[in-house]
Amino acid sequence: MSAPTPELVLRPGTRADVPLVLALIRELAAYERAPDGVVAAEADLLRDGFGASPLFRTLIAELDGAPVGFAFYFLAYSTWRGRPTLYLEDLFVRPGARGRGVGRAFMRELAAEALRLGCARMVWQVLDWNEPSIRFYQSLGAEVVKEWLTCRLEGGALRALAHDRS
Repeated sequence: MSAPTPELVLRPGTRADVPLVLALIRELAAYERAPDGVVAAEADLLRDGFGASPLFRTLIAELDGAPVGFAFYFLAYSTWRGRPTLYLEDLFVRPGARGRGVGRAFMRELAAEALRLGCARMVWQVLDWNEPSIRFYQSLGAEVVKEWLTCRLEGGALRALAHDRS
């Protein structure tokens, strides 16, 4: 007799999931070699994701009722396409659940959500050393655009530019 196939459920994140989402964000940061990089707090996620005008949405993956991953996304806008873009900020599947179709299910659901929302595209980033993820995304038909580099202003540099009067 074969073992039963685990049931995979993807569902929208709720206010009650905020502690789980923050824990998964911290697990992702550790995987991405920046375990001390997360400064977000539960209050931040509650305020920005579950208020009157949410700035982001989440999906939670559960295998047999146990949480195994999350996707964190929001809408941006493509000036060239003249349509919204679904921007995937974070996708994380716990190590024990990898290779079981969770990532593919997330990406399929996000693609369907992008189409429901009238998006022209989905966009996300992947670290250049993360070869398993790069191969996975390419297997889905994603183009890894190497010509574009991420630019970021934060902290003191952001404040300095905002207050620059030269």
